[in-house]
Amino acid sequence: MSRPNILYIHSHDTGRYVQPYGHAVPTPNIQRLAEEGVLFRQAFSAAPTCSPSRAALLTGQCAHSSGMLGLAHRGFSLYDYRQHITHTLRGAGYTSTLIGVQHIARDASVIGYDRVIPVESNRVEHVAPAAAAFLRDHPAQPFFLSVGFIETHREFHEPSPQEDPRFCQPPHPVPDTPETRQDMAAFKASARVLDQGIGIVLDALESSGLAENTLVICTTDHGIAFPGMKCNLTDHGIGVMLILRGPGGFTGGQALDAMVSHIDIYPTLCDLLEIQRPPWLQGESLLPLIRGEVDEIHEEIFAEVTYHAAYEPKRAVRTRRWKYIRRFDGRDRPVLPNCDDSPSKDVWLQHGWRDRSVPEEQLYDLIFDPNEAHNLSDDPAMASVLEEMRGRLERWMRATDDPLLRGPVPAPPGARVNDPNGLSPREPTRTIQ
Repeated sequence: MSRPNILYIHSHDTGRYVQPYGHAVPTPNIQRLAEEGVLFRQAFSAAPTCSPSRAALLTGQCAHSSGMLGLAHRGFSLYDYRQHITHTLRGAGYTSTLIGVQHIARDASVIGYDRVIPVESNRVEHVAPAAAAFLRDHPAQPFFLSVGFIETHREFHEPSPQEDPRFCQPPHPVPDTPETRQDMAAFKASARVLDQGIGIVLDALESSGLAENTLVICTTDHGIAFPGMKCNLTDHGIGVMLILRGPGGFTGGQALDAMVSHIDIYPTLCDLLEIQRPPWLQGESLLPLIRGEVDEIHEEIFAEVTYHAAYEPKRAVRTRRWKYIRRFDGRDRPVLPNCDDSPSKDVWLQHGWRDRSVPEEQLYDLIFDPNEAHNLSDDPAMASVLEEMRGRLERWMRATDDPLLRGPVPAPPGARVNDPNGLSPREPTRTIQ
């Protein structure tokens, strides 16, 4: 069999809030993909913000190693776009095409795709038909096709009668109120539209005869855009859907519990295609998991935020049992511009979120506190665990030459940033000189 095609299909701000992860969010096409492929139950974003997350997946390294410390449309960029996976795949005979969201460059032409198909918008209604047309037009093989949807980013779609807010359960970090139920109903509407778009693309893949020799990678960048989720280093923020289907053993409706990271996708593709791994890769191949050779490929995974709308430097390490989060900005109050405006955010603000303290260190027991609500960092009984997790994080930061080790990280000239003391990402920004 020839080298498989690769369809990288990705959404915005979806976390794990889709049907195959057990949520009451009907997504039948994503469900079908999971039943035919491999579902990773414990998959994590390397950075729960839009551009850093995507950069980590597509360069195979953490965000601060790739240079993507903030949002591309606000002036951040990769250190070297030649580290993008399209360049490695080109050497293996692949042609690459981009349709829809990319979010790692202001100008998509610098990334390295052989072809960028223009679309009227990044919404499903425009991206899905363009991707389906590409697949039905007998593309040269092997190909790498990136299909990016803006859904389920805010603003959400209007709920239909099937997303009745009376019967919606809001996500765990926010309270159950009429406002948050309405908000969740709108998210579910967006998830429905996203799923329809994925279905259109998968149907085209099937009808064109390409499905059998195409590896589908379906994921999202990070958690959903609710308070305490997107842009946060708890599992609410870094937990993502990740489903692979196709050649290499990614079949059979398996559900794997090993901890995996977005940075593991690049080395997986290198091993699957039997091509040399570039020296900058920091992840591990998923293939030993798929082949049943090991139960785990990581003792620990890491995640980070430096900039989103505003500067909010923080790092995290997660093991099976423990999560440790450390903030580096010296603040003791939340950075509210880093939470998208929403009815759910309004509920938190109305009840004093702006004045709630934020600890410098957080330690959570993920067995007895899976919602990461009870910080144990000040518990004397946890002193040895805290010290161990501090050590794990520091070793990683040193091994990856994290710029935070040298103090505050400046934004690049020309970048636009919000005031951390502000309220909304829509407030006026400051341009770095």
